[in-house]
Order: sequence, then C-alpha cells, then structure tokens
Amino acid sequence: MTVRGPLAVTVDVGSAKVCALAGEPGANGMLRILGAGVVPSEGVSRGTVENIQECASAIREALARAERAAGIRIDRVHLAISGAHLQSMNSRGVVAVPDRAHPISAEDVARVVEQAREVSIPTNRLVLHALPRHFVVDGQDNVTDPVGMYGQRLDVEAHVVTASLSAVQNLGKCVEEAGARVMGLVAAPLASAEAVLEDEERKQGVVVADIGSGTTEVAVFMDGSVVHTAVLPIGGYHLTRDLVVGLRTPFRAAEEAKSGYGHAVATGVAQNEVVELEAFGAERQRRVARRRLCEILQARCEELLEMVYGEATRAGCKDVLSAGLVLTGGTARLAGLPDLAERHLGVPARVGVPLGIYGLIDDISGPGYATGVGLLRWALASAEAAPAAARSHSNLPFSNWLRRLGGVARAMLPE
Repeated sequence: MTVRGPLAVTVDVGSAKVCALAGEPGANGMLRILGAGVVPSEGVSRGTVENIQECASAIREALARAERAAGIRIDRVHLAISGAHLQSMNSRGVVAVPDRAHPISAEDVARVVEQAREVSIPTNRLVLHALPRHFVVDGQDNVTDPVGMYGQRLDVEAHVVTASLSAVQNLGKCVEEAGARVMGLVAAPLASAEAVLEDEERKQGVVVADIGSGTTEVAVFMDGSVVHTAVLPIGGYHLTRDLVVGLRTPFRAAEEAKSGYGHAVATGVAQNEVVELEAFGAERQRRVARRRLCEILQARCEELLEMVYGEATRAGCKDVLSAGLVLTGGTARLAGLPDLAERHLGVPARVGVPLGIYGLIDDISGPGYATGVGLLRWALASAEAAPAAARSHSNLPFSNWLRRLGGVARAMLPE
C-alpha cells in the first residue's frame, strides 16, 4: 500500500549512514516505529552531496529496507537538511489586527509569522523555518498563544533557519532519483532536539549537540523555544583522523580503536594498560598505551565541546542555560564524554537518546538515530496540521515543489 494518513516516512542522509524510518502515532504521545532501513552513506561529505548517483543509490537501499520491514510501499518522505551551510537568525514581524471588535485569529498569527519569514538573505539561500518564539499583543510581552486575545497590533519574535538553495536541491534530486517524493524539509538540529529533549530542559535552557561523523549540529533552547541553530564542520571523523596521525595507524584500525578502547577522559583508564593496533611500517602491529590513545581523543573532544558551547555565547544566553548540554549523535557514545563536558565546561551534561518510541526499535534506540526519530515526530505533526492542498504539493517535482512553497521567492531580498 501507499504511505498515507497517519503514517510518515523520513530520510536522514548523514556522512556515515543513511537512515530511513517509517512510523505512526502511538498511544499516550508515543511513536510506533514500523520499519527502519540503515545503510552506509555514499556520495556525501559533511552533510552535503558530492555525488548524486552514489547518494541516490544509498537512499534507494535504505528505503527498500524500510519498506520490507514495515510491509508498505514508500513513495513520499520528509527529509532532514544538514551541513555547514545552515544558518539562523532571529526576526520580528508586525501586523495590524483588522477588526478590533473580533479576537486575534489563527489567520492573523499566520500573517505575522509570514512577515517575520521575509528576511533579507541572498538569492541563493532558502528559508527552511520561521518558528515563533513568543508574541506581543499591544505591548503585552511573552504571549505564547495570542489566538482568542483582543488587540490592535500583533508582534512575533521568530527564529528563522536558512539553507543553501543548491544544497537542498541536490539532496532533493537524490531522493527523486531513489524513486520518492519530498513532502517536507526539516533542519537536522531541530529534528535531533525533537527526539531527545524534555520539556523542562527546553524551558530552563539547554544546548543540544548532535555529533555526527562529519558535522556537529547545535541547537540552543531558552524559555521553551529555540533561539539559535548552527552546524559545525567537525565530528567523529576528526577524532578518528587524529588517531591516524598520532598513532600512525590505518583509518579503519583507528576507528575500531576509538570504538573499542576510546575514552574522553584520559585519566579514566589505567596508566599501564596497553592495546595492540594495526600500524603502518614493516612491523604491521604496534603496542600503544591506551592512555596515550585517550589523550589524543580528549584534546579533540575539548576543542569540540568549546566550539559547541561557544554557540551559546553567540546566542547571548551562555550563563542562563540551567539544563546545560545534551549530547547525541553517534559520537556521543564515546565513553566519558558527558563527564568531560561537565569538568571542562562546568555545566550539567547527559547523553540524549530518542524518547517515547516503541515497535521495531532494536537498531535505532541509540543516540545515533536522534535526527531520524525527531524528523519522524516532526513529519507526523506536520501531516496533522497541514491542509490537504499543502499535502498535494508532494506530487510535484522537487524543484516545482520548492517554488510552490515560496522557497525561491522567500530567498530573494524583500522589496
């Protein structure tokens, strides 16, 4: 059968893997996973496409595996957008309420959010999201939902996320080559946060860092809403590369050593412990102190953590993020990383795994699948909220679909 109604399918294309998930709403706000397809990524580097045919082939295989697991035919997907080309800003919109005798309507809210979306960006960029942070009604600040209130002027403070238009088009082309249509686009940092954050953390202030293979996706939340998003061009690949250089070992052996013996706090391993690694040169094997291996990892992890929390400084709320740091993504599995974050940054830290899921979750319950699960939650919520006319846009070719959404027009400078 075709994916319709409450079902949704998502595709997360990372530098290390492609993850396709099919799911539906479950009881009590839970998410039921119907099928998953995970394959090694090809043709992608640091979140952006470098080879369309290779990338399309990986997406096709991931979707085929998800189809077999779920027992459905997949032809429409929601797509995560990542890469260092993602940028964010905060924008304000203002509209007059036309009839002061009637309360503010959902249409008024849509108009003011649309105005906040009209930001000045180059023509080669696309607005992915304009997310309301709070509203102001006739000077009354911090209104969370103005619908039903009376007022003559409605303001909104919105968080706007933009992306490279060509990067989005290239990834959409890969999905089309794989035989599916794109129904929606979601910035990967927001999807990851959707999967791992608790409401109290959003309210009290938190930084989410999804540390993937080629990039680290960062989202900063304060007072229940997102205030800053960014993607850093550093990830687990760079930790492995440091081991290659520091220990003179092949990349595959360095990756295995990182997974099997790595620890983010070097003093957390015995000083006299020794491991044997594959090495370059005539001997082909070398005995290395495990603490030396961990010292290399710790140095890079400290740099990464400083860069992540530096985004909180850019957001202007570093000192008021009471919930600290939530680490997710495949690299978050590195032993000792939360401890290092607490020591080095002086903030609470934990590893975030997808929350509220059941069904076929054996292979996707770890932190490396936060983006896919969060994207699935986002897709299901969007399907419930979107009118039928908006859902019909998915029948269009991807380039036309972007135009129907106003993507190209919104990427142009306003008059």
